[in-house]
Amino acid sequence: MKQQRPLTIVNGRVVTPDGLVDGGLRLVDGAIASVGSIEAQDGDETLDARGQVIAPGLVDLGVFAIDKPAFHFGGITRAALMPDQSPPLDYPSRVNLMAKSGKPDLWVHPLAAATCDLKGAQLAEIALMKDAGARGVATGRRWVADSGVMLRLLQYAAMLDLVVVTHAEDGGLVGSAAATAGEMATRLGLPSAPAEAEALAVARDLALAEISGARLHFRQVTTRASLELVRSAKARGVNVTAGVTPAHFMLSDLATADFRTFARLSPPLRLDADRKAVIEAIGDGTIDVIASGHDPRGAEDKRLPYADAAEGMAGAETLLAMTLTLVRDEVIDLPRAFDLLARNPARLLGVNAGELRMGFEADVALIDPEKPWIIDRREMKSTADNTPFDGQPTQGRVTALFKGGVSVD
Repeated sequence: MKQQRPLTIVNGRVVTPDGLVDGGLRLVDGAIASVGSIEAQDGDETLDARGQVIAPGLVDLGVFAIDKPAFHFGGITRAALMPDQSPPLDYPSRVNLMAKSGKPDLWVHPLAAATCDLKGAQLAEIALMKDAGARGVATGRRWVADSGVMLRLLQYAAMLDLVVVTHAEDGGLVGSAAATAGEMATRLGLPSAPAEAEALAVARDLALAEISGARLHFRQVTTRASLELVRSAKARGVNVTAGVTPAHFMLSDLATADFRTFARLSPPLRLDADRKAVIEAIGDGTIDVIASGHDPRGAEDKRLPYADAAEGMAGAETLLAMTLTLVRDEVIDLPRAFDLLARNPARLLGVNAGELRMGFEADVALIDPEKPWIIDRREMKSTADNTPFDGQPTQGRVTALFKGGVSVD
């Protein structure tokens, strides 16, 4: 699917790396040819974006399933796929297959499994998987407990210039916990683990990243103690970035009060003080990425007792709208929102996308940031409807999406 003729989008508010500017974009041969105050040329197709925001297509860092209808609804044009597939992405052929799986209207960037079968014991063939299309390496849903294995992984990834995406929870402390230790878990009688399980994992991985010089990305950092560790490491020059999903800045463990398994997540929802700490960290730049954590789960996985239900949420369709709540609350401005949703994850993956800059790929979303809608799981485009935001009024919808300058229906 190639762009057949130039497209000029006019009369919008353009999200650029330097801020919002009035004007538009000209897209030629799948790339951004000009930005700002422009006019259509002879033969161009023209689109009037009056009253709308022209933004980069979202780059979703760390999804567990490829779900095109949900991604397109949410304005996602690229997705970094976690290695927790069946079978895991621990062979070059599997990585290569997934790298081709979404084209032409969605680009999938596989994250190679850090260890064989994601068991945390033996390093996988990471260099071969990089050649096959892997844009990073990930530990999967769990932490690598063996510090020696983790150090070798970071050293190897540093030589290959691949980002290491890690899950930060000490498995020995977490065990089979379904909730964060505290009053709510006690009242509900749920097996729980202390929030310090995250901080311990973050502290260990930061120390090893400092030794190795590797690029380390924590897929989710959800507690005040962990965020302080990341903030301190950044100040002393450690090459670390941190992500979070909207559930951990929108919801606290109070959302588990009715045993609703759509709120059964990994890491589990935290105390409200930690939720507020996440918002502060987004505002001050400690958190670099907001991702959906898209993990659609069917009734067979969720219609179970809370502690037995599968972790995860279908997050692709609500990612943009939930992030825009931070803009309306003046935690961040609109350009910063798209740094978190597109520019920063694209840079971590090493792709020329995620920002509206001349020469970059023409992955573009038109957005009505004020459009009201109600999240209704019965109308979701996803393969499953397990959203903890069901019934919530919100604002902000994608009105048009382009991948490589071509409209995505």
